[in-house]
Amino acid sequence: MLRELSLGLAVLVGGHIGLFDSALAQDWPAKQNIRVIVTNTPGSGLDVTTRVVFEQVSKQIGQTIVMENRPGAAGTLGMAAVAKAEPDGYMLLACSSAIALAPYTHKTLPYDTTRDLLAIVPLGSLTNVMLTPAGRFQSVKDIVAAAKAKPGSLSYASLGPGSTGHLAAERLSLSAGFKAVQVPFKGAAEGLLDVAAGRVDFFFTPVIPALALVQEKKIEPLVVSSTARSSLLPDVPTTVEAGYPDSSYDFWIGIFVAAATPEPIVTRLHAEIRKALALPEIRSRLARLGVEPMDMTRAQFDAYFKNEVENNATLVKAANISPQ
Repeated sequence: MLRELSLGLAVLVGGHIGLFDSALAQDWPAKQNIRVIVTNTPGSGLDVTTRVVFEQVSKQIGQTIVMENRPGAAGTLGMAAVAKAEPDGYMLLACSSAIALAPYTHKTLPYDTTRDLLAIVPLGSLTNVMLTPAGRFQSVKDIVAAAKAKPGSLSYASLGPGSTGHLAAERLSLSAGFKAVQVPFKGAAEGLLDVAAGRVDFFFTPVIPALALVQEKKIEPLVVSSTARSSLLPDVPTTVEAGYPDSSYDFWIGIFVAAATPEPIVTRLHAEIRKALALPEIRSRLARLGVEPMDMTRAQFDAYFKNEVENNATLVKAANISPQ
């Protein structure tokens, strides 16, 4: 009798949970504005890309979406805010691939990256291109040969330890078997100027900030670090195409929510964002920003994200990056 009563209660409770989730999905988004926490400054590639997509999502769902920039601590301030937020679909996280790196560059985090945050959908990837002073090298193989011939003689620009430019350079150097001296800069503009002036030998940076200097032939693009070529520089090969296996490093932008967010809300969020990303006008606007499509299901993005976390553990160790 007790067993039958317990089973009946379990079925009843389970039914109520299902009805509750369905009600949440039907009501969402009704009770308040949706906030998207952006882990970078206004005007950055991450910020602009996110705004382009969510302007369209806002129209689709008929609800105001407020962008809230929370830079600082390599993006972990914004990540922590969403990880600890009420899991109701009203606070989203827009961040870069730095989210998969944070567990290894910080001694402690106020959240667990893969346990407390749920991957929803990627917005796309921003291709990093390897740039060199005009006329100095004909190919990436020339850089590798020069670095091996005289160890420690080559230098490269980055935005500091743990930045995408640093990790792209380290991934290539590990594959090719060479070492170069890292020269940190505050911003991409300063790094580009030093490459153009010939004060550093190479720099991995997103295509868009560098495009004008490339077109003016003040700097030369040799390879891109991404797994696919850039639509803005279609003639520039990837590092793998140049002959260096396991040398790719993708810089991507993704949307996350608190892990306990009900499934119906997560499903709708994923569907609405992918619907926006599929529109020709949105694809065109993102393409002009140098954003390459990453069309993935939720399961695919979740697996991709977790694989990135695992791969970064090896890369950080090989690059001797110490947690701060």
